Amino acid sequence: MWWFKSTKSLKESGIFSGYTDWHSHILPGVDDGVKTMDESIKVLNAYEALGLKKVWLTPHIMEDYPNTTDGLRQRFEELKNNWTGSLDIRLASENMLDSLFEERLASNDFLPIGEDGNHLLVETSYYTPPMGMDEILDRIKGIGYFPVLAHPERYRYMDEKDYFKLKEKGVLFQMNFVSLVGGYGETARKKAEWLLSKGMIDMTGSDVHRLDHITANITLSPRKKSYVQQIIDIGSRTKF
Repeated sequence: MWWFKSTKSLKESGIFSGYTDWHSHILPGVDDGVKTMDESIKVLNAYEALGLKKVWLTPHIMEDYPNTTDGLRQRFEELKNNWTGSLDIRLASENMLDSLFEERLASNDFLPIGEDGNHLLVETSYYTPPMGMDEILDRIKGIGYFPVLAHPERYRYMDEKDYFKLKEKGVLFQMNFVSLVGGYGETARKKAEWLLSKGMIDMTGSDVHRLDHITANITLSPRKKSYVQQIIDIGSRTKF
């Protein structure tokens, strides 16, 4: 991974052995992530070499990328037909809480995440919450889904009381581990460490968008390596 460097190779270290990546943009040509089938296969090959067990493909569904569930399923079948490795790949989506989401909510037209099919990965703007966010979350639960908030550490408008309030509502949190090495700035890094310290993180993911996200390296301090190990452990044991 681009945020980790070891005296051993990542494959030799075994740090990703059995890990499940709960957030990625590997499905080709559907959003701001991987663009081509060839690059998707290269990313999956790199993941398999690191020992990952499973990866959830979570393309955006939002006003900027108005993907349909049928269209994403078709593209996913094309990827599966081209993928010959043993890494378990699954399809879900990352759903922006915007006006398009309201349409999907009314028709219950979603690609849920998790084996049980009753968790929904959602996100908001980084700067402002959607109007009526509490009501939207209640409606999600009302049709049988557990809301999973993608990368909570990245929302600038949220503070400690907001996180506690969301937890009280039964919202699960999915952290991007690049946050722990400043991949999204110091504010996100500090929030990520605080969320971990409070035991609020339920699942983790790479949010990988490009092949070079998993080929470049930086060095981790022992403290940061400890945090990274925590979230890898969370990702490995999360089961839905």
